[in-house]
Amino acid sequence: MNRLLEIAGGILGLAAFLAVLAWIGYRWLKSSDDPSRLVFHWIISAVIIVGALAFAAGARDPLTKIFAIGVASIGAIVLCAIWGPGLLGALARPLTNMFDGGDQEVDPQPFYSIAESRRKQGKYLEAIAEVRKQLARFPGDFAGMMMLADIQAEHQSDLAGAETTIDRLLAEPGHTPRNVALALNRLADWRLKIGQDPDSAREALERIIQMVPETEQAYLASQRIAHLTTPEMLAEKKEPHRVRLGQYQQNVGLLEEPASVRPPDEDPGAAASGLVKHLETYPEDADARERLALIYAGHYQRLDLAADQLEQLIVQPHAPAKQVAHWLNTLADLRIKYSGDVASARQELQRIVDLFPKSAAAESAKTRIAHLQLEMRAKQKSQVVKLGSYEQNIGLK
Repeated sequence: MNRLLEIAGGILGLAAFLAVLAWIGYRWLKSSDDPSRLVFHWIISAVIIVGALAFAAGARDPLTKIFAIGVASIGAIVLCAIWGPGLLGALARPLTNMFDGGDQEVDPQPFYSIAESRRKQGKYLEAIAEVRKQLARFPGDFAGMMMLADIQAEHQSDLAGAETTIDRLLAEPGHTPRNVALALNRLADWRLKIGQDPDSAREALERIIQMVPETEQAYLASQRIAHLTTPEMLAEKKEPHRVRLGQYQQNVGLLEEPASVRPPDEDPGAAASGLVKHLETYPEDADARERLALIYAGHYQRLDLAADQLEQLIVQPHAPAKQVAHWLNTLADLRIKYSGDVASARQELQRIVDLFPKSAAAESAKTRIAHLQLEMRAKQKSQVVKLGSYEQNIGLK
C-alpha cells in the first residue's frame, strides 16, 4: 500500500513538473521573435542533454567515464553557444532599457512636423496634403483636424471649409469638454475675424453650452457671449469715430506748475444704471456684476447690496475656483474697508479654505486670516496731528 502511494505521489509530482515546464515553454514561445528557431534550439538541447546522460549512465570503466566527461563538456559548450547570448541579454536588459527604452511597443502617433514646416514656408496646399496623409492613418485626430481648419481659415480665408472641418470633428464621439470648447471658440474667432459676423460667433459659443452643459467650459462660454463684439463695434473698427477736441491750455511748457491732465470722472449712478440694464440681458456676466458690487459699496455705501451681487457670483455652479477665491477675497476687502467687520471678513476667507482645501488659494486665505488685525489697522485712516507754533531759528542760538 505504501509502495502504491509513493508511486502515485511520484507520478503526480512528475505531472506537476511537466505542467509547469509546459507553461513556461508556452509563455517563452509566445514572447519569442522567432518561434521556429526557439523550437529548433529546444530540440538540439534535449538531444545533447539526453545523450550526455545516457552516455554517462552506460560508462563502466575509467576510460569510458573520461570519454563521457569529454562528450559532456562538448555538449555544454554547444549549449552555451545556443543559450549564452540570450541569457546575457536577459541579464543586461534592465540596464540597457534605461537607455533605449526596451522592447516595449509604443502606440503609433500622428506626425505633423512636416505639415507645420510647409505651413511656415507658406506652402499651404502642401501642408494640407501632409495633414490629410496623417488623418488617413489616424481618422478624426483632434490635433490634425484643428490644424487643417486653422490653415483653411487663417491662410486661405476659406471660412466655409474651416466650418465644415470643425463640424466633422465634433461629429466624432468621445471628445472632452475642453476640446469641444477649444474647437468652437476658434470657430467663433474666425467668424468674427474673417466673417465679421457676431451673430454666427454667438451661435458657435452657444453650441458649447448645448454640447457640454454644466461644465466650466460652458460657464466660460457664457461669459464670452456677454462680452461679444457687437456689429456697431465692428463698424466703428472699420471707420473709427472722430472725436472733436475742445480748447485746452496753451503753452503748457511755460507754466510755473505742471498742468493736471486726467480723464473725466465716470458718473457712478449712470454706470450702475448701465450695468443693471446690461445684467438684465446677460445675468451671468461676472465682470459686470463685480463692477456693480464695487459701485454699490463705494458710491452708495450699501455693503448689503454689494455682498448680494458678489454672492450671486460665488454660488454660480461650475465657476472656476480661482474666480470664486477672488470674489471671496473682494468681499472680505469690502467688509474691512466699509464696515470694519473683521469677524465677517474672516468668515469669507474661511469659506475659501473650506471650498478649496489643499489649494494655493486656501493657503493664501489662511495667511491672510492670521494677519487680518494688522490689515485692519493699516487700512484705518491715520489721524492728522496739527502742530502748534514753535520758536524759529533754533539752530542760530
